[in-house]
Amino acid sequence: MQIELIETFLDLAESRSFHRTAERLGVTQSTISARLQVLETALGARLFDRSRAGTMLTTEGKRFEPHARMLRHEWNEARRHIQVPTGAGHLLRLGIQNDLSAIYLGEWVVGIRRQFPDIALHIEPDYSNQMCADLLTGILDFAVMFSPKPHPDLHFESLGDAGYHMVSTEVTALSGVRPERFIFSHFSPAFQEMHRQVTPDLVNSPISVGQSGSVTSLLMGMGGTGYVLEATAREMIDAGKVMAVADAPVLRQPVYAAMHIRHRITPLHRKLSRIVSRKLGGHGAFQTQPEA
Repeated sequence: MQIELIETFLDLAESRSFHRTAERLGVTQSTISARLQVLETALGARLFDRSRAGTMLTTEGKRFEPHARMLRHEWNEARRHIQVPTGAGHLLRLGIQNDLSAIYLGEWVVGIRRQFPDIALHIEPDYSNQMCADLLTGILDFAVMFSPKPHPDLHFESLGDAGYHMVSTEVTALSGVRPERFIFSHFSPAFQEMHRQVTPDLVNSPISVGQSGSVTSLLMGMGGTGYVLEATAREMIDAGKVMAVADAPVLRQPVYAAMHIRHRITPLHRKLSRIVSRKLGGHGAFQTQPEA
């Protein structure tokens, strides 16, 4: 199979520009045209119309597009299925939101290996947009993410949420937090919007980061105040490194399982969703103040 023909077709369907597709694939426009001609000849149909308005799919091109996406996915899955490590029965490529990796990954892997002892794991901490793209192409089998990107070939399931708590090296009350000493967090678009709504006075912080681990590093390096994952907050408070900002609202980031639509009812993927969901909710309540 000349998979580059399918890749070229799908990229051109998205970009609607021979120039942009050539740039993105790192080839010349003449190569794009040649690949498209070969594909159209093989299919016996014209797939694109070119005009001043851009490059548009023909009716036949629109009919072929979902088949092309499936062919690309099947090709990448087939390649991976013949590359299983020696001694393993199956290779699972797992994507996980960067921010969750350090806290949850160990427990999730233990749960997965207990259920599927013959599975070999290839794990990629990443961001939601890239994981969605990798699920579409068949590079990933299953992903845990913050921000689902709707697509007809993807399936998402709600797993629960991850709690973030405000901690500080300086204050214990929200009224004492100064914007110039605050680290604003944009872990996802949804989290950023929640953050803006509940702490509007802190939006103009001079530092904004996209990972809880980065907030932790900044707090330890320069001091200040910011939101970190619940388990991280508990650990840092217990170690005497920070204090809880007791009256600050807890921000809860929804977490989703993502997979290709054709995998949504397979026993493996259903069990993976249950394992992750169970472990996500297994960290217990967070105490910002001692019990009476």
